[in-house]
This record gives sequence, structure tokens and C-alpha cells, in this order.
Amino acid sequence: MTKRLLTMRVMSASTPEPDARARLGLAAVEAFASRGFHGTTTRDISTAAGMSPAALYVHHRSKEELLFELSRVGHQRVLDVIRAAVARSDDPVEQLGDLVEDFVRDHAVAHTGARVINYELSALSEEHLAEILAIRHEFDVVVREVIDRGVATGAFTTPDTRMTALAVLSLGIDVARWYRDGGRWTPDEVAVHYRLLALRMVGVAGS
Repeated sequence: MTKRLLTMRVMSASTPEPDARARLGLAAVEAFASRGFHGTTTRDISTAAGMSPAALYVHHRSKEELLFELSRVGHQRVLDVIRAAVARSDDPVEQLGDLVEDFVRDHAVAHTGARVINYELSALSEEHLAEILAIRHEFDVVVREVIDRGVATGAFTTPDTRMTALAVLSLGIDVARWYRDGGRWTPDEVAVHYRLLALRMVGVAGS
């Protein structure tokens, strides 16, 4: 993935070239992914962004606040992705398939940023973590409602819709942990296969 694409996906930058705030965000993503949040200094981030050592504090009160911003923007954008996938159809089978495919593809394409915002949550303050967990709860609500509708219509069979929803989301999130550019599979190939797996989990015949 190019740096510009990663910036657009994590920071949702709308300008052709990253501004100072977006450059800091991009540098933070790369640093957190390679060194971990606690192993990264504010100087590391500012220097990687091509800025003065104290530049981060011009735009953020702390390193933790920068991580929170990355996490908030990234989680909200993914929530929008899965809501849009569900809105494309009234059929629970298509809804779940599209949701999983888009969710997984996104986690493969933006794997570096997704890995940071999903696996560095423990570094957030209690207040910031609560806000991110509220957004993640909405992920669960969207998926569970689709599965509930499928069960109600007889399209799905599962003894526990809540656990199944958690399993579907966990599979997709974990893609960010192992996926690497230039590997055996493309994001589209992974997304299509995970769609198949998710539909099999809820007993869709022929999946």
C-alpha cells in the first residue's frame, strides 16, 4: 500500500497531499505498527513526518490523543462501511455476505492502520477507550441485527446470534494482524473467501 492510500484510509485526508496533521498521523501509524505505542516516542513520530521534534504538540496534546484520533476516525469510517454494505439489499444473506466482504477487504487493504487501531486499544485513556468501545459496540449491533433477521426468515441457522456476530467480526479484524502486501492472496480473494466462511457459519446452503 502506498503512503498516500494509507493516509486516505486512516486519516480520511481530502487534500491531494497530506497536510501536517495527516503527515503526523501517517507517521504515527507506521511507528506504532513497527514499534508499538509504548516503544514509539513523540520525537520518532515528528521526525518521520519530516517535522521538528516538538511538532506533534502543535496538533495534539499528547501521543495518546493522536492514537485516539486515529482510532476514532478509523473505527467510525469502518462503521460507515458496514452500514453501507447492509443498506444495499433487503436480503439478510446478501447483507451479511456484502458486510463481511467489505469489512474484510477494508482490513486487508488498510492492514497497517487497522492493526494499530485494533491492537493498541490498551494504550488509550479510560475515557477515550470508552468512546472507541461504543463505536465497536455498534459494529456488533449491525452484524447481530442482520443475523437475527436471517434467523427470523429461516435463511440462517445458529443457536446463538450474539456469539456468531462476535465470531464474524473477530475473523475480519484478525485479517489486519496477518495480512501483508504482496503475499499469497489479494484483498479481494481474502474478502470473497471470508464471505463464504461467514455464510457457512450461519448455515446458508451452497456456501
